[in-house]
Amino acid sequence: MATRKTTRKLSPSKKTGTARQSNVSSEELKTLYKDMLLIRRFEEKAGQLYGMGLIGGFCHLYIGQEAVVVGLEAAAEEGDKRITSYRDHGHMLACGMDPKGVMAELTGREGGYSKGKGGSMHMFSKDRHFYGGHGIVGAQVPIGAGLALADQYLENGRVTFAYFGDGAANQGQIYETFNMAALWELPVVFVIENNQYAMGTAQKRSTSTPELYTRGAAFGIPGEVVDGMDVLEVKAAGQRAVAHGRSKKGPYILEVKTYRYRGHSMSDPAKYRTREEVQKMREERDPIEQVREILLTGKHTTDDDLKAIDKEIKETINAAADFAKESPEPSLDELWTDIYAPA
Repeated sequence: MATRKTTRKLSPSKKTGTARQSNVSSEELKTLYKDMLLIRRFEEKAGQLYGMGLIGGFCHLYIGQEAVVVGLEAAAEEGDKRITSYRDHGHMLACGMDPKGVMAELTGREGGYSKGKGGSMHMFSKDRHFYGGHGIVGAQVPIGAGLALADQYLENGRVTFAYFGDGAANQGQIYETFNMAALWELPVVFVIENNQYAMGTAQKRSTSTPELYTRGAAFGIPGEVVDGMDVLEVKAAGQRAVAHGRSKKGPYILEVKTYRYRGHSMSDPAKYRTREEVQKMREERDPIEQVREILLTGKHTTDDDLKAIDKEIKETINAAADFAKESPEPSLDELWTDIYAPA
């Protein structure tokens, strides 16, 4: 079992990945930009539909955190699995799920991925190897280890990304999972999406450990802290993590420091932080704007091309919203379906 502990530090806060531009093609930069912008525009539309009463229950938006999942998906391969908690729309889109099916599920319609019965927190896609979307804090992490155990048994070389937040990092089941994953050398990447606030509680008020990735040290699990506002940094860290798992060295921890611009959910006014704090992050650290700057200053594309990309994505999102509105609600008979799996 590997016992090495990585102590990699964050890059300077203003860094935009410029040092690695020579290693990234124009096409890849555009793809990263498109994928992040798709999530941003989707979440903005979801927020609008929630305000119109078309999305009920809870709605946790991913705005600001786009670089985390887009960067890690860029490091993934076909067949790799992912599982996360309730702030999951971005994960769905990043792994290739159809925006129409995702939006229809959010609005509780028949055309949704779970036939309108799961909503935001219980949406799955076996084809895209996406296993939720879970509403119980931290509960998805042991399930993620189970997915990795299945892949280890099948000897298929796949890796599982198990996402959880800085608040969930204090849950006991996380450490039970760390223990078993290390003991069995499971090919799982534990991704701590540290957006600085567990619901409304700042990390420094709820967590005794300033760097959460070091909590794997007791189990011999290596890890590192990553600038989650820089998609190129995230991709590079993801490549190191999956290489570790595929080489049968066991689990790896990535603490990805990111930031959400909205409240914990749509019902959260986020009065526990100042507007100036949020605005400063938007102006200085926005993950999409960083890639946009690289594309333009590196002459990889033009401003008109980027405007065309934004227009195309908005059309895609509007079509998804229209599909959701037009899709019927599930019939009452659906209450009795999909309850048990066939033996």
